Amino acid sequence: MTDACLLDAERMESHLQRLCREIAAAFGTDQSLALLGIRSRGLPLAERLAVKLGAILGQEVPVGVLDITLYRDDLSEGAGVPLVRPTEIPFSLKGRTVVLVDDVLFSGRTIRAALDALLDHGRPKRVWLAVLVDRGGRELPIQADFLGLKLDVADNQRVSVKVREIDGTDGVFLETRG
Repeated sequence: MTDACLLDAERMESHLQRLCREIAAAFGTDQSLALLGIRSRGLPLAERLAVKLGAILGQEVPVGVLDITLYRDDLSEGAGVPLVRPTEIPFSLKGRTVVLVDDVLFSGRTIRAALDALLDHGRPKRVWLAVLVDRGGRELPIQADFLGLKLDVADNQRVSVKVREIDGTDGVFLETRG
């Protein structure tokens, strides 16, 4: 397997800054704005965006985490017992503008599962999607409202996002199998 670095830490940070500016421009006066990171790498991205948004908007932007493990439609295809971690939403979803945050958008199945999980915890006013990377290959009609990087990735390739909070480093990598 070979890896190519698509975004180093500095370029990844600049894409996150741009995402933040776009979200701030769209919701700058919306006091109900909240971010929900999809486990696992969506959470640190959401936390980073919240800090940046707070500085731009002059208000705290609450962050929660959504675990979608039991909502996946491909759960039976995985090997072993799935690791289910808690969903933590420390605010009411009622009347909220929620931005779901994830690292990579691929088939759309993760986001479909996230929407199902989200609605089990309440009904927000509206839901938007922010992703660092859209790699193409959609199976469901889902698209990002806020997007860092758009790629056209072959079936034998995988996009891997690394975040320092989990992986010890930041970067976006293209892995080719074979």
